Formats: sequence, C-alpha cells, structure tokens
Amino acid sequence: MNSKPKKVLVIGSGPIVIGQAAEFDYAGTQACKSLKEEGVTTVLVNSNPATIMTDEGVADVVYIEPLTVPVLSRIIESERPDGILPTLGGQTGLNLAVDLADAGVLDKFNVRMLGTPLETIKTAEDRELFKRLLEKIGEPLPPSETVHSIEEARASSKTLGLPLVVRPAFTLGGTGGGIAKTEAELESIVEAGLAASPISQVLLEKSLIGWKELEYEVMRDANDNCITICNMENLDPMGVHTGDSIVTAPSQTLSDREYQTLRSASIKIIRSLGIEGGCNVQFALAPGDIVHNSLLEKGLLAEQDCNRSSDDIPYYVIEVNPRVSRSSALASKATGYPIARVAAKIAIGKTLDQVANAVTEKTVAAFEPALDYCVVKIPRWPFDKFPTGDRILGTQMKATGEVMAVDRSFEAAFQKAVRSLEISNRSILWEDPSWKENKDHILENLPLEPSDQRLWVLMAALREDLEPNLLAEITGIDPWFIRGLKNITTMETKLLSGTLDQEILRDAKRLGFSDAKVAVLTDRSAESVRKSRIEWGIRPVYKMVDTCAAEFEAQTPYFYSTYEEENEASPTKKQSALVIGSGPIRIGQGIEFDYCSVHAAWALQDEGIRSVLVNSNPETVSTDFDTSDRLYFEPLDEESIRDILDNETCEHDSGNLVVPPSVVQFGGQTAINLSQTLSHAKLPILGSTAESIDTASDRHLFEDFLSRIGIPNPPGAAVANLQQALKVAEEVGYPVLVRPSYVLGGRAMEIVQNDSELKHYMAIALEAGSGRKVLIDKYFQGREVEIDAVCDGKDVLIPGIMEHIERAGVHSGDSMAVYPGLNLSKREVETIVDYTTRIGQSLEIKGLMNIQYVVVGGTNYRSPSSRDNVNLSEETSVFVIEVNPRSSRTIPFISKITGVPMVQLAVKTMLGRSLRDLGYHSGLYTKQKLVGIKAPVFSMSKLPNVDSYLGPEMKSTGEVMGIDKTFNGALAKALIASGLALPPNGSILLSLANRDKPDAKNLVTDLSKSGYELYATDGTAKMVSSLGVPVKAIPKKLNEGHPNVVDIIVDGTVDAVVNTVTGDRSVLQDGFKIRRAAVDKRIPCFTSLDTARAAAESLASGEEDYSVRPLNHYRV
Repeated sequence: MNSKPKKVLVIGSGPIVIGQAAEFDYAGTQACKSLKEEGVTTVLVNSNPATIMTDEGVADVVYIEPLTVPVLSRIIESERPDGILPTLGGQTGLNLAVDLADAGVLDKFNVRMLGTPLETIKTAEDRELFKRLLEKIGEPLPPSETVHSIEEARASSKTLGLPLVVRPAFTLGGTGGGIAKTEAELESIVEAGLAASPISQVLLEKSLIGWKELEYEVMRDANDNCITICNMENLDPMGVHTGDSIVTAPSQTLSDREYQTLRSASIKIIRSLGIEGGCNVQFALAPGDIVHNSLLEKGLLAEQDCNRSSDDIPYYVIEVNPRVSRSSALASKATGYPIARVAAKIAIGKTLDQVANAVTEKTVAAFEPALDYCVVKIPRWPFDKFPTGDRILGTQMKATGEVMAVDRSFEAAFQKAVRSLEISNRSILWEDPSWKENKDHILENLPLEPSDQRLWVLMAALREDLEPNLLAEITGIDPWFIRGLKNITTMETKLLSGTLDQEILRDAKRLGFSDAKVAVLTDRSAESVRKSRIEWGIRPVYKMVDTCAAEFEAQTPYFYSTYEEENEASPTKKQSALVIGSGPIRIGQGIEFDYCSVHAAWALQDEGIRSVLVNSNPETVSTDFDTSDRLYFEPLDEESIRDILDNETCEHDSGNLVVPPSVVQFGGQTAINLSQTLSHAKLPILGSTAESIDTASDRHLFEDFLSRIGIPNPPGAAVANLQQALKVAEEVGYPVLVRPSYVLGGRAMEIVQNDSELKHYMAIALEAGSGRKVLIDKYFQGREVEIDAVCDGKDVLIPGIMEHIERAGVHSGDSMAVYPGLNLSKREVETIVDYTTRIGQSLEIKGLMNIQYVVVGGTNYRSPSSRDNVNLSEETSVFVIEVNPRSSRTIPFISKITGVPMVQLAVKTMLGRSLRDLGYHSGLYTKQKLVGIKAPVFSMSKLPNVDSYLGPEMKSTGEVMGIDKTFNGALAKALIASGLALPPNGSILLSLANRDKPDAKNLVTDLSKSGYELYATDGTAKMVSSLGVPVKAIPKKLNEGHPNVVDIIVDGTVDAVVNTVTGDRSVLQDGFKIRRAAVDKRIPCFTSLDTARAAAESLASGEEDYSVRPLNHYRV
C-alpha cells in the first residue's frame, strides 16, 4: 500500500455549465476539508471564482487559473504534490488527469493518481474497454458497437438496427449524444458526438426506451470493503438523461429481489474496476407488465430481450461514472452520508472502517444508510428564459440545476419539490389552455412526450379522469408513480367540492398541499388557510435526516418538515438568525448566491450567532450537513419560511417570545422577494429594511427616489399598462429598454425598437413582474460600469469598480467585467463614488448593494491595452441603471480580487457594527496592482433552437476569472478559460451590422496582423476591402449558392464567427442559422463587437507569457 501523501492537488470542475453544476463545488470543498483533517496539504485549482472551494481558507493553496494541461503542468512543477485527486472535479477533472498522464507530466514530476487508477478511468470512460470488462465479468450490456467515423456508424446501424442511442466517450451531461430513429438522425448525432468526444469515439447502443432507469451510488476502499450508499429510481424511463429526469430515493417500485440483484451487480462492477472511492452505476431494468406489454405492441421491445418468465431478472448495465457525480451529491443529501468527504479519505489510504461517520459521531463509515422517508428530485430547466428552445428531453441534458424535497410519502415530497422550482406563475395547478381546447380529443391534445412540462401534463390528464394505466402505457412511466399523482388530483377534487374542515385540511397537508394551493381550490386566501390550520393545531413537525433511520443517536442538524406528531427540531434560547438560500441553479441566479449564503452562515457563527439555513438545492455547499448550525431542506416560499420561524421561535427567560430575524440579502432574487411578505407578517429582517429593499427593487419607487436625491437615470417612467408604455416611448424616443420589477437575470428585459415590439414585450414584462409596474426608459448605448458596496447605514465601502468590455445593452452577467476600471477618467470615478455613497446613505442600506451605471458620451469602446490612444478628458455623463439591495453575482469575484471579505463585512454591519470599527473606511478601497477579468460561459450547445445573441436578458450559465499583473495576461487567461480564445492561426467569418462597421476597423486590422484569413458576408466584405485587407465574400442567404455562410462553419473552414446584430427582429432571424451553426460546431461566436475586439487584441498582442500563481500572490 502507498504511504499517505503529504501534498495533494485537487482539480476543480471549472465554470457552471449544463451537465456540470454546483455539485462539484460541494464535492471539492468537502474533500479539501476532509484532507486537511488528515494533515494533508491541499492545493486547489479551478477557474471559477464563484465557488466556495476557491476561497483561500478552504484549501491551503488556491489557484484560480484556466484548467488546461499547460497551466496544470506549471502548477505541478511549482507545487510538487505527491498525488493528484481528479475524481471530484466532474468530467473536466477526470479528462484533465488523463491528459496530464498521457502528456507524461505525472511521471515527470512523480505524481501519483489517488483514488481511482488511471487505467480504471480509461476503462470506465472508453466505451469499448468498458464493454470488454462487462463481458469478462458476465454483466449484461445492451447490444452495441463502438465507432470512430460516420462510415462505421452506418455499417453498425445495419447490424444493430434503429433506433440507436449514441453515447460519446469522455463527455459530460450526455454532450453530443442522442437517440437516432432514422439514418439521417444517426449521421447528424454521430457527427456531433465524435466532435464532442476528446478521443473521437461514440458508442452505438440498442435503444432501451421505456425500460426503468436505476442508479446505485457505491463506495469501495483499498481493502475491498464495499457498500451501496443509496439507490435512486428515475420516474422517467430510459431515453431521458438522468439529469433531466425526476428521481426518487430510495427506489419505489423495485421488488427486494430486483433491488438486491442490482446492488450485487454494482458491487461486482466497482470491485472489477478497482475503484477506490465513490462511483455511480446506471442500470436499465425491464419494466412492469403494463409498460412491457405496451412496448411489445409498439414494436419497441422483442420478447427475447425481456424474458419475464425467466428466473433471471432482465437488466442491462448502461454506464459507470468512476468519480463523484451529480447523482453523488443527490445521494449524499438524500441520505446524509458525506460521500465526497469519505471518498477523499479513502483516496489517501484510509479504509471505510477507519473513517468516522461525521453525522452520528458514534459509528464508522462502513455502513449502508437507511431511509425512513422519500426524496424527490426535480430538474430545473431554463425554458422560462428560452421559450423557443426545443423542450423535448432526450439523452443530452438540458437542465441547469435541480431541487430536492424530503417527506414521508412520494406525493408530499413531489408537491414540495414542485413548489421549490420557483417558476413564475407556475404552481402545480398550472395548465396550458391549448391542452383542453377540444374536450372530445383530450388525449390527442396532451403533449405526453418527455419534456420539461410533462409533470403538469400528467396532472392535467389525471384531472380529466384518464386512467393511470393508460398514461403508463403512453409514457412508459411506472403506474405506481402515476397512481401517486392520482392521489393528489383526488384530493384536489375533494377540496374543490367539499367544505374545508380540520380532517380534510390535515389529510391535504400530509399529501404536501401548500396553503396557497388549498386556498385556490377552496376559494379563500392563503393567509386564511394558514390561520385555520394553526387554530386547528395543524402545524408541521421537523424530522432529522440521520443516515440510520434513528437506529443510532445522531448529532446532525439536518431537518425536513412533515405533518406528524413528534418534532425533532426543538428551538433554542441561543441568539439565532435564519439565512434564506437561493434555491436551484438557474440562469440569472447561480452558484455565486450559494457562496454568499454559506459565508453569511459562517459570519453569523463568527459573531456568536447560531446560524440556521434553509434551501432546496441538493448540489450546494449550503446544504452540506456541517455548513450551518441547523439546516432545513424546504421550499423557499412564504409558507415554509414562516413555519420554520414559528418552529425556531422560543420563549426567553424574560417571558418574551423571540423570533429569529431573517437574512434575505444573500439568496439572490429568491430571498429578496420574500422581504415584503415577511415584513407584512411583522417578522424581523436583519440589515436593510423591507422599505429600503422595496424602494430599490420597485422600478416606480426607485425612479422617484433618484429624482428626490438628484441623481440622474435614463429618461423614462414606470408604467402599469401598454397605453402608458406607448406614451412614454413616444416621449423619450426609441429604442427603449423594458424592465420589470423584482426579477432575476434580466428576466423579460428587452431593448425594443418600435410600437409593435413594445406591445409584444410589455405583456411578457408585466407577467414576469407579477403585475408590478414596468420601467420604460431610454436605451443609452454607453459604457457600462458596476460596483458592489458594503454599507453600515452611514459609511459606504466600495472595494473596486468594474468596467464592462461590452457596451450597455448586454446583461451584466453576460459581459466581461474588468477590475479595476482601467478606462475610467478621474472625474467618472469620482462621480460613481459620489453617487454610490449618496444612494447607500439615502436608502439607509445595512449590508450589501450592487449598482450598475452607464457612462454616456465619448468613445463607446476604450481598449485597456491601448490606453495611450484614449482621450480620458472626453465629456461624458454618468447615469444610474439600477440598484440591487442585496448580494450580486460579482460578490465572489470582487472579494477574491481585492481581498475584501464582502459578505463577512456585510453580516457584521447588519448586526450593528460599523465599518470603521472593522478597520475599513468610506469610499473607494485601495486599488490592487493587478487586473481581474470575469468572463461569462454559455451552454448553448445543449439547447437546440436557442439563439446565442447577447442582449439585456441573461443567457450564461457560469463564469470564469482571469487574473494577472497585466491586462493582456488577465484577458488571455479569461478567454482561454471561457473557451473564447482565438487560435493562434486560423480563419474567421465576419457578418457585421451596419451600425458596427465604422467601429470595426481595429478588429479587422488586428485579425489581419495576426495572419488570419478573413471571410465575410457581402456588405461586411466591402468594408473590409476598403481597408486594404484581403477578404473572401460569402453569400449570407442560404439559397444563393454554395459555399454559403453556414457551409464554411459546418465544414470547418472557419475557426470563429463574429455576427453582430441590430435590434431589427428580421435581421436577427437572418443571422440565427449562422450563430446556431457556430454553437453546434463549438467554435467561438461573438455577437458583441466589443468582445470580438478584445479577443482580437489579445491575439494580436501575442501575450503568451501569462503568470500562474496562487491567488494571494497576485495581491502582494
């Protein structure tokens, strides 16, 4: 056995993308803490600044650098770790470890792979090697063939027959995969899969659509001790990626024999692979009789493939993830078993019987958790942002995040999970009116194919008395689940038709009905329902998630609500505060708000305050068992929060009832939206008052506020209806910006050019803002600037000013933000500091706020790399765009760049301490001698039919950071980490809007200077030629001959695309196929001229000599 390593390099997973989200921040953070407990020095590398794992206190040494082989080679050479732990960084970490080994870096510096051996990783990830292993150990796998070209795929399809599942090797979230039902689909999906696979390999597998999908989370140590931690059953049958499926834990429909058969197979597989640590095994299991017979009738199943009369249980092994996975996070939170913590200890040589169970503090980790409750996970999809996207679900994942709910029954957990999704105006009662337009053909109208809306479709079908068995035959979903949903609709009918009494209400609450849902069904207010149930003594109790179903006494502070008798979460007299988390990861509200919630909990503890945290997201650090003093896993709505506060309220020695204050500033828009309801209920809020929050968040109130204190904002007005909006637009002139109140990620914000567009987008904005007034203001195409500030009610600390590379009009979350604002004049900086201070003081902010400004006048684009040519004395004006009275997505970035602990300071000021007492002064903090650039990362390749052009509504799923002593070094790293770096030699397609052509001269000359071959659409080609630069004109319209613009993208002629657009919707549609082709080809596609110019300048500068240093060394 190898000796315990003294220093370990932990590889992170990079930015949040579809298929790889916050679960790896949780895993990496837990692993670093676990290794430090064992006296191992930890070195952490990740490119994502929004994570807890990249905090300097989590690992001993932290690098926020691009995740590439050259960068990691330099880190390994400098740090000389004994081992590398790649199994906690998702597919990114795993692939990097393989690449480092193949490049000889690990051998050169004598670094050993910890946990899972290299050959095991290759065997599990390489489809052909994995197939051979399963054949060797006698485990069944679907008929399949591995191919490396379209020609091989065509030949294999003749042998295997269609439909076929296409599974690329070494990819995440099913990237590049799909189900091919025709030869044309096969060729298209195989081409995408080969492009997505790092080893250009895909597996063609006989389709098992309709079979049950099961997962087992398994752990093994070096002594061959093996346990299964949890099994999970997908409600959706095979054919839907498990990340897009509704999942239950434990399985609900398996017989004991089926459960044990798959458990034994899982252990057999992990032993054969020699994995040391955790792994996830996925199975397809023959469906029950109803679905089985339906598949036979449809010709989707041959009797010999599923011989149910045999003594053997028909199942197949689908795949193995030889690492901590998305499902590992779910299994960990579902059971309370700290998978990543234990896996890290096993990786350095400990065995399961040597690892203490941190939950019970009385047993060891060599046990299989027991669950006396039901867990339901529902994915969070982004189609409220992208209504034109392809909503049909398949083998390529589309969800950005997920929620988890725990209760005693499937029905109750399911309803809780739906509440947790936080989709505007989409309760479980929602139905699309078109589904029931023709009552005589209801079944034909219901879209029962797999989609993000199917759970609502099933509920609608059951309300029309369609039989559960019939729905099971159509969908392939086991009838047990559909009967569970039928129990919910039966209770709905009872509530609709009967009198609400104590017995019915108690039964409804036990089935997971919210007060709001009961109110709608019984025609009363939610507050009156709440009042009635409290009078009747119908209150939730809270049960512990203890890993052992109460077999042993547990110390865990992890609870869920249910309607039973015994309450296991007793209140305490110790001073407490409730931190409201941010819910599921989604576009506009990502991991950065979990970062803030975690730091808020820690800061409260530092001040001697007991931190209580509530969240619904199983992927995050905030829902780890040891982050806060008490954790509630509940929906983030008014009912849940008030129930928790009731449970935490206790009588002090004085006889007074003390209600813990709520902390709403750190959970994004989710938490801030609860501020008003909490205030109406006369419940205390820590920090800024509900009135201050409302003034800043409500567009109408905020406009009046700025007018009173004499700070300019773009001309416009808040309106309540379309007629008022048209009048304002006429007064200020088009283009105008439509902005609803209390929304996240620029939801429903749009730049509109005329009356017809305004009519369309006003309806959307009013719905998104839940009827609140919408701001219509003049759109200024200036330079956008952003600040985060900490306020104590008197002093206002600004750690730094961030300037966006893209001009205003691109959402701040989709912009590249540069610290410090290199191109701002002294007067502009002074104005921004003055406005920020006055706003913070006038609003009496206590805690955090974020302000976005637009600088109008002068040059729209000022290049930081050529500042000598910029006239900083140009006459400009600064306008306030908006104020967010809470943490923002830039808090982790600015905290790590400047070293100012923003959240900790905010919490301390909320508790009454002054900034001066904490050692800080009012105004702008000392500028660091470095440059930091936050760059967005997009997941457009996972979302067919979604346009990638950038506008005021956010589209990115994650972010990376480039940091260096120079702008060019920081920019190069930000572009590399975000996948937007232009290759050193190549060709590019330019298709520019007319308004951008005058500003494109530097872009063209930089590309030409770098030796790029230029292709352009006709109008752009004329502009390029006028500069004396060679260019090839290409037809833009696809019916005007070949090669056209799409052809040269698809065939690999060009390495990048610049396609800028005007506000004209017809022009926008013309360029859609260009942008979509670039996304599908996975090449950089710039829709903002400013981003393209920055990338071209980086290329032209030839800055290869960027630094690679620990984060704290940049601030020295």
